[in-house]
Amino acid sequence: MVRSREVSSPELVEASLRRIDELQPQINAFTHVAHESALAAAAEIDGDDGRPFAGVPIAVKDNRPVAGMPITMCSDLFGDAVAGHDAYLVRRLRDAGFVIVGKTALPEMGILPTTESRRFGPTRNPWNLDRTPGGSSGGAAAAVAARMVPIAHGNDGGGSTRIPAACCGLVGLKPARGRVSVGPDAGDSLLVQDGVLTRTVSETAALLDLLAGYELGDCTWAPPPPAPFAELAAHDPGRLRIGLALNPPLDGATVDPVCERAARDAAELLESLGHSVEEITPPWSNREVLSYFTRAFGPMVSLTTMIGGRIRGREPTEADVEPLTWAMWERARATDAVAFLTADDRIKALAREVVRFLGAHDALLTPALARPPVPIGEIHGRGPDPWGHYRRSGYFTPFTAIFNVTGLPAISLPLYETDDGLPLAVQLGGRPLDEGRLLSLAAQLEVAVPWAERRAPSPAAV
Repeated sequence: MVRSREVSSPELVEASLRRIDELQPQINAFTHVAHESALAAAAEIDGDDGRPFAGVPIAVKDNRPVAGMPITMCSDLFGDAVAGHDAYLVRRLRDAGFVIVGKTALPEMGILPTTESRRFGPTRNPWNLDRTPGGSSGGAAAAVAARMVPIAHGNDGGGSTRIPAACCGLVGLKPARGRVSVGPDAGDSLLVQDGVLTRTVSETAALLDLLAGYELGDCTWAPPPPAPFAELAAHDPGRLRIGLALNPPLDGATVDPVCERAARDAAELLESLGHSVEEITPPWSNREVLSYFTRAFGPMVSLTTMIGGRIRGREPTEADVEPLTWAMWERARATDAVAFLTADDRIKALAREVVRFLGAHDALLTPALARPPVPIGEIHGRGPDPWGHYRRSGYFTPFTAIFNVTGLPAISLPLYETDDGLPLAVQLGGRPLDEGRLLSLAAQLEVAVPWAERRAPSPAAV
């Protein structure tokens, strides 16, 4: 529309900012709205701008630096810190012509699969304001689902892109390990991959082409695909062998019948499209999984806590952070190097076992969540039992973190709805480094069951 001069970039960005201002009081998706800088950037763009996304509004999750904007991690600990540089992925977004209209909410430090920080309050699901939009990229998902922005950045260390996509009726891809650089602030990441929340598979594929690729100084990186992801997504996937797994990768978790039914319905749909589907039981239902994941994930959170303390020029205190963050900080500091390395080794050994088992299949189908979006206030990490909230969060989202552990690509697709109108998603996992085939299969499902034009009800302005 900008290139054809159907609308100018300032008009498009102004429309996004008006929508944000109208709905922010009810949905609370943003931690910062960049009115002045966004309008200034939009004013520099016209229809002759040849960049692929010139003039398109986008939001960035508030755990990645955007020069000149706050970076809070949704924690009191970070105070009023302002980033002095762009993350590499942010630089790529700017270079492609995107206009950054603000920063979106997450749970403190990105720990939980809900978005209800003490500092900013709960972000609400546009489909039902009493339900969570998921997390940790909950603000991003809520902003796209509410049509505040057409697309938003997110990242995923245990499901944090796929979970909010499932809660909000969007597409959420966790790329393969090493696909998107985490520079310049880190060399690589075992668990976390950056990506986007979108309404369509083609948008997700196009943004993966933009964000993927080596950056100077990366410690590890995924090799380039055989063709652009946007092209691969448009190809027919052929006849695939698909495994259906309904056993949660977390001991003690149970699956709501409506979520199991969605996965089984998706299996029938895939068979009708010519694929072979068989129910399988991967070797991942292990009571040690959550323990080892926490020992790997906890120090990552604690490193962020330490950085927040350095910004303040002092050691973090219990008053600076929420109870769950403090509990993780204390546990990480009490874990010696041998215990940490043992957990790291065990989680990688589990990953090898799971990847080896799944090697007989081209893709894996699971429920995206074990329950529909939970009510606001059920999981927030505060109160006298923060570890209880953490355990409940795992039971809500048991199928996602295993793909961070293995490094396999995985995508959440909003195929269905519950009887009361909430999004109901399934998850597809792919072979190592094979986002192309995964996106092709996802696009085939989108043609069979179109979802992009489903709209969350728009709450009235206050």
